[in-house]
Amino acid sequence: MKNLTIKRCAAVFAACTVIAAAMPYSRSSVIAAGNIISNSTFESGTSGWGTYKESGGKCSLGTEDGQLALTVSSVGKLNYAVQVFYDIVPLYQNGVYRLKYDIYSSVDRFIEGMIQQNGGTYQAYTWKGLQLTTEPQTVDYEFTMEAETDIMAKLVFNCGIQEKYEGELPEHTIFIDNVSLELIDDSNVDYASSRPYAPSININQVGYRTNGKKIAVFRDVTDQTEFKVVNADTKKAVFTGQLENKTDNKSANETNWTGDFSSVKDAGKYYISCEGLDDSYTFEIGDKVYSNLLDDSVRMLYLQRCGVKIEDNDFGHEACHTDMATVYGTNDKIDVSGGWHDAGDYGRYVVPAAKAVADLLYAYEADPDLYSDDIGIPESGNGTPDILDEARFELEWMMKMQAADGGAYHKVSCANFPAYVMPTKETAELIVTPVSSTATADFCASMALAAEFYEKYDKDFAKKCMDAADKSWAWLEANPNFVFKNPADIVTGEYGDKTDKDERYWAAVQMYRATGDEKYLSSVSRAVTGLDWSTVGDYGNIALITMKNADKSSETYKTAYDNAVSAVIKQAKSLLGTSEASPYGQDISMFNWGSNMTIANGGIILALAGEITGEQSYYDAAQAQLNYLLGVNPVGTCFVSGYGTVSPENPHHRPSMAVGHAMKGMLAGGVNQNLEDSAAKAYCQDQPAAKCYVDNSESYSTNEITIYWNSPLTYLLSLTENTDANEQQSTTTTTTTTSGATTTTTTAKITENDEISEDASLYGDANCDGSVDMGDAVLIMQSLANPNKYGVNGSDELHITSKGLANADVSDIGDGVTTGDAQAIQAFLLHTIDKLPR
Repeated sequence: MKNLTIKRCAAVFAACTVIAAAMPYSRSSVIAAGNIISNSTFESGTSGWGTYKESGGKCSLGTEDGQLALTVSSVGKLNYAVQVFYDIVPLYQNGVYRLKYDIYSSVDRFIEGMIQQNGGTYQAYTWKGLQLTTEPQTVDYEFTMEAETDIMAKLVFNCGIQEKYEGELPEHTIFIDNVSLELIDDSNVDYASSRPYAPSININQVGYRTNGKKIAVFRDVTDQTEFKVVNADTKKAVFTGQLENKTDNKSANETNWTGDFSSVKDAGKYYISCEGLDDSYTFEIGDKVYSNLLDDSVRMLYLQRCGVKIEDNDFGHEACHTDMATVYGTNDKIDVSGGWHDAGDYGRYVVPAAKAVADLLYAYEADPDLYSDDIGIPESGNGTPDILDEARFELEWMMKMQAADGGAYHKVSCANFPAYVMPTKETAELIVTPVSSTATADFCASMALAAEFYEKYDKDFAKKCMDAADKSWAWLEANPNFVFKNPADIVTGEYGDKTDKDERYWAAVQMYRATGDEKYLSSVSRAVTGLDWSTVGDYGNIALITMKNADKSSETYKTAYDNAVSAVIKQAKSLLGTSEASPYGQDISMFNWGSNMTIANGGIILALAGEITGEQSYYDAAQAQLNYLLGVNPVGTCFVSGYGTVSPENPHHRPSMAVGHAMKGMLAGGVNQNLEDSAAKAYCQDQPAAKCYVDNSESYSTNEITIYWNSPLTYLLSLTENTDANEQQSTTTTTTTTSGATTTTTTAKITENDEISEDASLYGDANCDGSVDMGDAVLIMQSLANPNKYGVNGSDELHITSKGLANADVSDIGDGVTTGDAQAIQAFLLHTIDKLPR
């Protein structure tokens, strides 16, 4: 029987602060069994215990004679300037608890002992003032948890200054032992109230493009064999399909089936039903189903702007961080106002900024028609697509981060992370950290890329970008060794790196693309990969693969281009294998910090491989990554705030936390099996790897946002806009079956308006550049996969010509251009055949 009660409650649960899409189900029996404090007598050292210091507080933590020993060197300026704590103490509303511990100090003093909220208002659920002496005392009392359930509370001892009692103190040690916390009465506890709803049928909660591949993932199946797609308005089934591909999904600790309903193409709203299971969330099918999502993924960056007034009903604020910033280690002050706040805090960093800018510009290049001039930013209506306006705002800030010698300062932030406040409330001193080679190379690449894109809209700005790129390139040449230093007394995001080879590769290739000067390729011996902020080599590969004005007669270019193509295809094959092995289709097998970015990055590589080869499997896998991000995942969540039925409502994002609800259009970091924050440890400690995500504002390791997680989502949306064979291919298809194997050959379909030359000038030279190379095979595949762009009458500057078609027909002469021709050219280049045609 369907659990309709739970189904109706799902939306309510999704909105609760404590909800996690992966909360343990069997916690009560564990809690009731005994002591919640796992390391209570310190035989295991300090495991599970930690310290917090600020405002001048200084301390160290160890053990002595089997006791926890906190040595306080300075009590600081606040009562919590020194804390010792035990993290993750689950407290259930109406539960009766007994807290007990032994404690004393090497000097007489006053401290505070409490169990408190781990974030938010830091409210104390129980509190005791403790007057310590050199004689051990036992604290032993019961209390009832009167507040709402909080399974990630923590036991804390405030050992900072207590001016009311004693003021400054000499160095001393506080000893703690025999700590226990027990739930002694849970008769009035409602454990069910903390359990989330987990949908049995997972779909892309935003929707599917009309001609796209559509897959649903099922779990909790017993003996069901079929499913139905139901029109949400008429309640009538429009399609019946079979459950297929039963898979033991160890990463999610569940058994999955898939259901393919790609044949449903009529625009409308639908849901999927399967006997014995709750209906899926409602989703939409349509040609423009992602239009609003795409706009909001970019407009989110406007709401992250720094240094200017933001106009928005919910997230608007006056200009923030407008003070001059101090260059670290000097008395110099510079203006670095502008740019985007990088993440859930208010630091601004050149390295991730470069990735975000590259994603946006290449997203625009992939499909300019998707981007309008009216998404609701101040520049809307100025004649420039808003995505380029938004990228320019970041680029103009990056220019302020270039030092006089051409190097780029690594970042600007305050020394510490701010409280959970709006950006105008962070008023501490701004500090610019030293120049780094990674920031400089990324800066160089970004500026060279920008010079190309803004030439059409603002020649003066384009020249300014190129001049900045030249200056940074000169710095890189003068500083060949890796240079990076992050000051130890600044605790905001480091964005450190172990090597700058990938950044230098990207800069070299991007400078070549901008200038055509082969001197920049002289240092490029092989292709480098990566689309993360720390590994950016694939942006160099993208620059080569999508370059329109290259000198194709150049052997230097051909080598670099072939290496870039090979690098992308090699990655794509691996990603495809991983994606096809998973019922949810994700292209990763390990879930680390920022896994959603990694998945989006993989989708970009897969889509590029599809564009290079024309193979539909790559396109389908790229779409699968988008489906995962938007709901086809084990936690049943659309990871973009404000979209789908269940999406992040409590991101680790200070403006959202200050306002009280999530900013729309932000991609959360996603599943992280490493449990790297208190909320993740509390909610996900019993969960399998693929379900370690929690919609909690304290879960910075799973639920934070960043500009460079949003940007690959934007890029992926562009690349997957036209990735269906029915949309892209104007072809005839012949299928033959031999010994049980099916081979599909795609043949170019020539329209009556096409003028075809019957005479080939050089067999294999599809791009008519006077030689036969990998570029010819690529152009053939592109012309087959996307004839509107690369066909004889295609819109792209590099489309195949009628002479190119004649040259390309090297296999089965006279039967038209097919994928077999591209394969023959590749075989010829690999010396597995001796000549063309064959």
